[in-house]
Amino acid sequence: MTSQTTPRVPQEERTRAMRARLLEATVELLVEKGFSGTTTTLVSERAGVSRGAQLHHFPTKNDLVVAAVAHLTERRGEELAERAARLPSGAQRTPAVIQMLGDHFAGPVFTAALELWVAARTDTALLEAVGPLERLVGRETHQMTVQLLGADESQPGVRELIQATLDLVRGLGLASTLGDDTRRRRRILDQWAHTLDAALNGEHDS
Repeated sequence: MTSQTTPRVPQEERTRAMRARLLEATVELLVEKGFSGTTTTLVSERAGVSRGAQLHHFPTKNDLVVAAVAHLTERRGEELAERAARLPSGAQRTPAVIQMLGDHFAGPVFTAALELWVAARTDTALLEAVGPLERLVGRETHQMTVQLLGADESQPGVRELIQATLDLVRGLGLASTLGDDTRRRRRILDQWAHTLDAALNGEHDS
């Protein structure tokens, strides 16, 4: 007589899946309810995880929200890399790169991060956790933009142009949290792409 056993999911895999549910639920709530409205109780309910299990992995709300934004930032970075691989070459390259960045900063990862930045302004412990993450994301986004545009930062003014581009898309992302202005954002970014292209070509030709 042969007995059958149901394959068991390894504990490590179950833990990883549970943490992912908690982090994704946290980001959803940050976007929907803001930092003050995101509570550990709501997170555990949405993720379908017991309070005890949640507190075991994330003892405080700050631990949870910082880990959640880091998690989604990493996933969003993977999505950006996939989109970057499909960007056109030639004359449409720069407009496509700028629009891609604009869509990124109008998305949920920026909205969730913005909630943390505002809260961190008056929360020293949160600032200590969020600050290094934001600097890392900023460096990686800057480097990616340079590579996608084929920009030469050894040329005078090019680094400032790249930074101005990122400041612009962040600002438009902030505006998008107050209402859907997709058409306006796309018009602005299209015009900036033409300006940027001309400036970068001018730098390269000099």
